[in-house]
Amino acid sequence: MELDVDQMGPVLNRLRRAQGQLAAVTRMIEEGRDCADVVTQLAAVNRALDRAGFAIISTGLKQCLSEPGGADSVDAQKMEKLFMSLA
Repeated sequence: MELDVDQMGPVLNRLRRAQGQLAAVTRMIEEGRDCADVVTQLAAVNRALDRAGFAIISTGLKQCLSEPGGADSVDAQKMEKLFMSLA
């Protein structure tokens, strides 16, 4: 199943933000910053990526349920498996 690009705007923004945060983590390590600060920033990147993943899956599930065959479709089962892979 392909995602609706029009609905992916917020996800793309979240991924761009995570990309910036990850670049900041790299800089912090290169600058020899405090371990706690680096780990805190890295945790923020991780949360942003998780949220982006869940948003993608949520959008996919909504699409599956709105299509003929709905929750019984193979795509819905694939989306559920993807959801569980992020848990």
